[in-house]
Order: sequence, then C-alpha cells, then structure tokens
Amino acid sequence: MIINTLLTIIGEQQKIIGVQKQEIEALKEKLNTNSDNSSKPPSSNLFKSNKNNKNKKKGKRNRGGQPGHPGVTRNLLPETEVDHIEKHQPPSLCECGGDVKSMNEYSRHQVHDIPPITTVVTEHQLFFGCCEDCGKTHQAKLPTQIPTGMLGPYLLALIATLTSDYKMSKRDVSRFLMDFYGLSICIATVKRAEETMSTALEKPVNEAKEYIKAQDMVNADETSHAECGKRMWTWAAIANLVAVFLITATRSTQSAKELLGATFKGILGSDRYSAYLWIAANFRQICWAHLKRDVKKISEREGKSKMIGLRLLVYTNRLFHYWHQVRDGTMTRERFKELIGPIRHQVEWLLIAGTNSGHKKTQGTCFDILKIKAALWTFTDTIGVEPTNNIAEQVLRKIVIWRKICFGTWSANGTLYLERVMTVVATCRLQNRSSYGFMRDAIQAHLERKKSPSLLPESQ
Repeated sequence: MIINTLLTIIGEQQKIIGVQKQEIEALKEKLNTNSDNSSKPPSSNLFKSNKNNKNKKKGKRNRGGQPGHPGVTRNLLPETEVDHIEKHQPPSLCECGGDVKSMNEYSRHQVHDIPPITTVVTEHQLFFGCCEDCGKTHQAKLPTQIPTGMLGPYLLALIATLTSDYKMSKRDVSRFLMDFYGLSICIATVKRAEETMSTALEKPVNEAKEYIKAQDMVNADETSHAECGKRMWTWAAIANLVAVFLITATRSTQSAKELLGATFKGILGSDRYSAYLWIAANFRQICWAHLKRDVKKISEREGKSKMIGLRLLVYTNRLFHYWHQVRDGTMTRERFKELIGPIRHQVEWLLIAGTNSGHKKTQGTCFDILKIKAALWTFTDTIGVEPTNNIAEQVLRKIVIWRKICFGTWSANGTLYLERVMTVVATCRLQNRSSYGFMRDAIQAHLERKKSPSLLPESQ
C-alpha cells in the first residue's frame, strides 16, 4: 500500500513538473523575444545581444574618414550664377615698407546664405457697383484661382509638407511660421489648410490606387493606427515606384481586397498574415526575412525544434548568399536555380519534420508555412520578384515614425488627409521628386480648376 501511494505521488509530481517545465520554457521564450526572432522592431529590444560579436575581431579603424579615402569638396559656382561679388584688395603696404601693387589674380571663396524671409501679402479689393437704371448693387467676385481663405498655394503646400514629411504637429507648424515668417496663424487655420490640401490630392491619389491594382508585382504590409484613441490599421502597397496608403477600421481580408482590388491578378509580396490568403500561393511571395525570424525562434527551443531550426537557418543563409550574387550580377539565374533546387527540397523536408517535432508552436509554424509552400519560391522563377518584403517595410516605416511622434489622428477627415498626403510623400521619395513641389502644383491645379499632376512614374 505504501509503495503504491508513493508511486501515485511521484506520478502526480512528475505531471506537475512537466507542466511547470512547459510554463518555464514558454516564459523564457517570451523573455527572449526580440527583433531577430519576431516581428518586433529593433527599438523594442530590452538588451542588445553580443552573441554575434563574440567571434569578430575588434576593429582597428578610427571613426571618420580613413587614410587614403578620397575627400569630398563642394565645387564653386560659376560667377554667372553668383548673386553678389565683393572684391577685397590686399593691404596697401608690405611689412618691409614698400607699396603693394594689386594684381589681376585672386582666389575665390563663396558663402551661401538665405535672404531675410517674410510673407508676401496680396490684398484683393472687390469693388461695388450700382446699376444706373434700376439701382441694383453689384460686387466684384474673386477670380477662381484665388483661395477664399487667408493662405496662398505655396503656404498651403508648405503646411502640408511640414505636417507630413517633416512630422510636425499643428502647434509646431504655427510656431514655425511665426518664427521664420512672422506669420501668426492659429491651429484651426492649420487644420483647414490640411483639409484643403486633402481635397486637392484626391484625384492623383485615387489614380495611384487604381494604378497599384493593375500592376503585375505588388508588395504590401500593414501596421496599426489610432483615430480618436480607437485602434485602426494602415495598409501600404508599393509597385513600380508608386506607394499608396489605406487606413481602415479592420485588419481583414476585406481591407486587403480594398487595397489591392478584389480581382487582383498580379503577384503579391507580403508576410504570412492571413488576410492575404485569398490570393493563391503560386501568385504570392512570402518574405524570407520574416521566415528567417520564424526559423530563428524555432532554433532557440529545446529538443527536435532546435535541431530543425538550426538546419533551416543554414539553408536560409545559403539562399540569401546565392540571391545576393544574382542581384549583384555575379551569378546567372540558371546557376541560381540549380543551387536552389536542393535547398528547396531540404527546407520543405525540414518543415515536414517540424510538424512532428513534439513542440506545439513549432508544429503550428511549420504547418502554416507548408500550407503556402509554393509562395516561398516564386522569386526563383519570376524576374522582378524579390525574396523579401523590405520595400514595403521601408515605405511603411515613414508613417510608423509619424504615428509615434504625432499619436494618430483625431477625426475621419484627419485620417483621410494622412492617407492621401503620406501617399504623396512616399511616392515622391521613391521617385526622387519633391513632395512640396508636387503638393504646390496640386493645390494650384485645384484652385485654377485645371488637371491635377500625376503620381505615376510615366508622368515625369
């Protein structure tokens, strides 16, 4: 009886220990979650790991320019492009007491500065008139190209640029205009300027959205947004130097279809998020940078997961090594395909092994990847498809930083303005165009009832 009782107690304790061991492993995994093994940004890392630096020799180079590095100097402008020339003569007397005769030789030194800044105020006087026959009073009307508010097109474009590309708050914009231009405007005026610009950007932004839906290759990503403290979602889509943003209430398939078009027929580069599952796997390219983080997470677990994860990391690194050679032109695509074949076989075999690893999370991750395994290899056969979704993440980072600084929007109109103005900012950045110049042209076209400028690359 005593032995049976002891065996029962031991069995119960072993069950408790097993449960506690799983809890400890889960807590350790959560504690060790960072930007290398999850989608968390690097700024969220609590500790910087030195593991990757252990085998690296300490660099001997000092900071700054290195010996032998070619210097970079600013070329002088030709005299025909200089605004003012001031001629300075040498001293009239030499230290020896002799007279100094000026020569026709001189060195050149140029100083760049900005002129005193002030606003240009134009007053429009609308005269009255009276009919000599019936006595009816008439008044002149403002020309259509003149804004009805106090701000002109250049100032409207500047305000929009400051609140978007330079991530300034409305209060900061008001202070900026006072400090630099001596112009006093209230926050409400800044808000009205944003609404005016939002209307002016409606046509070019809608044109860009339709352009994205018709492209053969699109990269997409999403991030959170806040409107009046309520959680919303910002979606980004990039194709052929055009980037568009869409802010919706949900992170759903419906929102993804609104972004890409319900009849989207191109190839989509993205992460493994389920909202994109309506697109067939052979028309998708899953981001290998995300997959590498998933694999690293698996490699940090115990048992079979560790072995499977480490081997997957080897093949993932090898894949990137070969791809970089293709991208740099040091390896042909034919040779790349030959090398990728065995890697593909091993990766898929290891993922199948992962579904039987005995670790619930590893099994779930491997099973989910295998469901869309065709989407892992689209880039190997289709020219123009990248193995990562880096371009979408880079474009999305602009609005993420804006969100962290400005804390979201506070009205539906404000959200619509942000969606439109950041579409202009991101696209102009990709095309190396001036976002201020584009918005200036857009607001002038809007005021003069002319055709809006286009964000499409063919329009440049």
